[in-house]
Amino acid sequence: MDLLLVGGGGREHALLKALLKSPKVNKVYVLPGNAAMEGSRVKLVPIRPDQITEIADFAVFHQVDFAVIGPDDPLAMGCVDELEASGIPCFGPDRAAARIESSKAFAKELMKKYHIPTADFRVFDMKEDALAYLKDCPVPVVVKADGLALGKGVTVAMTRDEAIRAVRDLMEKRRFGASGDRVVIEEYLEGPEVSVLCFTDGKTVKPMVSSMDHKRALDGDCGPNTGGMGVIAPNPFYTEDVAAQAMEKIFLPTVRAMEKEGCPFRGCLYFGLMITKDGPKVIEYNSRFGDPETQAVLPLMESSLLDVMTACREGTLDGADVRFSPLCSCTVVQASAGYPGSYDKGLPFSMPGDTGDVRFYAAGVARADKKDPKKGLCTSGGRVACVTALAPTLEEAVEKAYAHVDDIRFDNAFHRGDIGRRALNSFS
Repeated sequence: MDLLLVGGGGREHALLKALLKSPKVNKVYVLPGNAAMEGSRVKLVPIRPDQITEIADFAVFHQVDFAVIGPDDPLAMGCVDELEASGIPCFGPDRAAARIESSKAFAKELMKKYHIPTADFRVFDMKEDALAYLKDCPVPVVVKADGLALGKGVTVAMTRDEAIRAVRDLMEKRRFGASGDRVVIEEYLEGPEVSVLCFTDGKTVKPMVSSMDHKRALDGDCGPNTGGMGVIAPNPFYTEDVAAQAMEKIFLPTVRAMEKEGCPFRGCLYFGLMITKDGPKVIEYNSRFGDPETQAVLPLMESSLLDVMTACREGTLDGADVRFSPLCSCTVVQASAGYPGSYDKGLPFSMPGDTGDVRFYAAGVARADKKDPKKGLCTSGGRVACVTALAPTLEEAVEKAYAHVDDIRFDNAFHRGDIGRRALNSFS
């Protein structure tokens, strides 16, 4: 089979490596990919994820057998719709189903209508109304951009002034453009956070290994929110009892709700949960694999990713083999100084190949000179690369990941030094 993979970050690098394990795969076209993904069976194509017409034209011309869409933007734009209309089968939700991520208001109203546990909320289209609400509402409070914002459109405001600034940033300064023209203001929830990626064909739900993301840039969960600085899997707070509650009250009801609304969800549905004193509640949905959760979870997958993706698209997930290793994993991101603010690009970059239970995934990496491959690689993004280590225990996985994170080399690199520490301290 010839596959098409849309995206170019660490998530897509992890998807690529997992897909290439299948003996059915002949070639993978990655659009646009990054320079570290190149290989004998991998062809990088300079088409952006938002160029959905060009993506479909390319897939048809090259007679692609199956397409996998990584990022949220092309899903929200209807990339799956465009490809399927062109005769290319896809893994990923269509535009209508992708609204579960692309519109926070849609997701919250869905949960309200179908009694899916989540934080209380209000939706505002006018800045004045949002600011008036903030004068008297309880604090802390959570302010969210309605639309997509690169994972950075959420402010957990511990004070009223901070909440007001967040609303002004979104609706007045338009920090994220049209994505912040509508805001959702939510009740502040407390408890450990859990990420659960689930395969679904619109009826059946098969969860992957749970994980814990670390969003803040600096140790101790300090600094600004990022796209994610590291992950552990499985998440020790996600017990069998919590998992059973999540399946009964959240996972299956969400998939059934989407079907009832006429927009069945097929693909990877990401559940961001908080385990409160009243049980698990939904913080957010994503319509695709998380980043960097994918880099921690997929190395634990023992069954064929391609076969499971195909089953999701064909509606046969119920009979599919979905298995994960009992090992633990830890992913640590090596970022460029200044991220998630301004940072230097074009710095010489190197990282080793995978060895045993240690895997490396590149994200913000490019050719130093496109005309001369001998000049090597350089940095091109904020989250440059990450290392994932597998081990029998979480403590060993964390230790192994940190033993290898500095194998990812470029000037002014930084990483958090406490990925997994909260979990280890809580269960020591």
